[in-house]
Amino acid sequence: MNQPRPGDRRFQIVNYVGIIDQLATNVANRVLAGADLPLAQFIMLNHFSHEPARGRTVMEVARAFQAQQAGVTKVLQRLVRKGFLEVRQSPQDRRLRIHLLTGKGRQAHAEAVAALMPEVARAFADWREEEIAQLHALLFRLKEWFDHDRDRADA
Repeated sequence: MNQPRPGDRRFQIVNYVGIIDQLATNVANRVLAGADLPLAQFIMLNHFSHEPARGRTVMEVARAFQAQQAGVTKVLQRLVRKGFLEVRQSPQDRRLRIHLLTGKGRQAHAEAVAALMPEVARAFADWREEEIAQLHALLFRLKEWFDHDRDRADA
């Protein structure tokens, strides 16, 4: 019923994003291999880095990543053991434990981003600043749609 027409750019865009994700994941795994920060842990630190003062429960993180709580818990525990996150009781509900990014976690995230930037820069080496700005705006718009659509009832 909603099969893409041959050459449907909407499908191609989503397909390209998936291909880029797979290729970028391979590059990131290679770059981060010696950093004692596997990609899953970097992605988690990256999530926390957007609002570093905001604590998150395991359930909130699992929901954001659309992942099972058990898998998220394991990654969070590894980050806590490394000192990149700390665990506190929620001030709103003392039964809940929240995870917060530490200074050491911010530093590890910054070092990982710095290690990744040469590869990112290479990918955009022949792009004009206007092209980068346009792609950034359009991808942000697409990301926001998927982010807001994540919890729709019929999913």
